Amino acid sequence: MALAPFGYQQAPVSLYEVGPRDGLQNENKTVDTTHKLNYVLALIRSGLTRIEVTSFVNPKWIPQLADAEALCLQLAHALPSLAGLRLSGLVPNVKGYLRLKPTLLNEVGIVLSASSTHHQKNMNRKVEESLHEYRDLMAMAKADKRFVRAYISTAFFCPYEGAIAPSCVIDLALQLHALGADEISIGDTIGAATPYQVVHLCEQLDKQLGLADVALHFHDTKGMAIANILAGYHMGVRTFDASSGGLGGCPYAPSATGNVATEDVVYLFKGMGVYTGVDLQALCQASLSLAPLVSQSLSSHVLKSLPLI
Repeated sequence: MALAPFGYQQAPVSLYEVGPRDGLQNENKTVDTTHKLNYVLALIRSGLTRIEVTSFVNPKWIPQLADAEALCLQLAHALPSLAGLRLSGLVPNVKGYLRLKPTLLNEVGIVLSASSTHHQKNMNRKVEESLHEYRDLMAMAKADKRFVRAYISTAFFCPYEGAIAPSCVIDLALQLHALGADEISIGDTIGAATPYQVVHLCEQLDKQLGLADVALHFHDTKGMAIANILAGYHMGVRTFDASSGGLGGCPYAPSATGNVATEDVVYLFKGMGVYTGVDLQALCQASLSLAPLVSQSLSSHVLKSLPLI
């Protein structure tokens, strides 16, 4: 029987897989739509139920995701139903949502940066302008009965502005919640946060908003991602973003490397006796199937240590 370490109650966690979108968006080598489809299906077979499939951004900015509609169409043909699955697409604006609207995706993601400089570079507009447009976008998504997830990027550090005050993150989170966001993902975009900072921000979020609808999204640039996830779990967060294989990065944060690897997160929680619903062996196979198709190496520590013990 697994014991609950450090006084944890072994509350189950939900893993939000971002590999197909966030993992591939920085990839220079074009991955064929059929290969993306097989990758997503392999992730589903591993037990992952929340997957960010693609992004409906202008292909000029992210050519890798130009096949968003084609991928969703193939996925609709491949899946008998969405029972138990929550599949998402990221949209930057109303135009992006109108592209997502006819697809099978039942969740929609939007993104803001706590750093005004990063937001301007990432979205080509001011934070206030995005918030104004998101008001209409969320109303449309709600009318279509879609779950809305809002990302707050650069929530700890910005590559242009440096340290970000927790008050900036709290203010954005409250505004997004008021607009109708169902879940808010707090992102350590350049992977510079430490467990102390995670605990401090979670304390403030818990006081102002509660943590039931908060997720944490870590990059592993400085090797702190797993420690930060453990800190977040200790504080009461139960949803964590991760990318299979550890792929990913941000086009407008040059110092950001890959997301925390889903395999490493599953291994962490498995060792703690915390339920994730994910078959680690099957997940590793899904990531390894993608490895020959991308130019970047997979950073997952679990994958590097195969075979699993």
